[in-house]
Amino acid sequence: MGRLAACKALSGVVKYQPQSAFMLAINWKAGQECRGSVTPHRLLNWPRLEFGRRTEPCAMGKPRADADPVLESPVIVRCPWATREPEITYHDTEWGVPQRDDRGLFELLTLEGAQAGLSWDTILKKRAGYRAAFADFDPHVVARFAAARVDSLVSDARIVRHRGKIASTVANAAAFIAVQDEFGSFAAYLWRFVGGAPIVTRRPDSEELPARTALSDTISADLRKRGFSFVGSTIVYAFLQATGVVDDHRQTCFRAAAVGADR
Repeated sequence: MGRLAACKALSGVVKYQPQSAFMLAINWKAGQECRGSVTPHRLLNWPRLEFGRRTEPCAMGKPRADADPVLESPVIVRCPWATREPEITYHDTEWGVPQRDDRGLFELLTLEGAQAGLSWDTILKKRAGYRAAFADFDPHVVARFAAARVDSLVSDARIVRHRGKIASTVANAAAFIAVQDEFGSFAAYLWRFVGGAPIVTRRPDSEELPARTALSDTISADLRKRGFSFVGSTIVYAFLQATGVVDDHRQTCFRAAAVGADR
C-alpha cells in the first residue's frame, strides 16, 4: 500500500485487521499527514479500529485542522467541588443518587459525622478502612461494640482516630436500630420528611449551596431527640445531599440529567 492509498483509507470509515509492523508504521505515518490527529497507540489498537466520520481524501503533506471526533476527549462539567479522585468517582456515581438501603444510610450518616472539621476527600480515602472497622456498617453489630473495641479503634489508622466520633458511631447504631423498629426501616423514617421524593434544586454556578436549610434543621433536631450525636444541621444537610434526599447537582453538571434517571 502506497502512502496516498493509506491516506485515502484513513479518510473513510475503515476497519483495520492485524498487519505487519512495517505496514502499521506506513499507515501511522500516512495518518499523521492526513488527519493531524492519529497517534500510534490508536492505530495499534487492532484487530479493528473504526473512524466514525467519512471525509474527503486530503492532499499529502497538508494535515487536517480538525480532529476526528472519535479521537477527541469530551469535556465533562461537574459540580465545582469534584476536582480530583476519589471525589470525582464519588460525585459521578453516588452523590445525589437516592439511597434507600439502610446499611448505605448508616454508612453515610457515620461518614458525614466523621467529616466534621475535616475534608470529604480525607474521609473518602478512609472509606474502606471504615467499612472494615465498623463491620461493613451493620448497625446490629456496631451497637454491640464494647468499650475495649472502642479503645482499639482509637488506635486504628484506617479511620479518623477521634474517640468522640467513634463512640458516637456505636451509640448512633443503637439509635438507628430503634428507628428501624419504630418505622420499619431507617429509609422509611428519613424519606417521610420529603414525602418519598427528592428535592431537586439545580442552582446555577453563581449561587452558593446552603450549609443548612429548614429541612436539615428539622431532621437534625429529631435525630438528636432520638439519641443520635454528631448530627448537627450542617452535617445533616450534607447527609441529605449524599443520600439524594436533596439533589443539589448544579445546572451545568453532567449528572443533573443522569441522576433523575437513577431515581
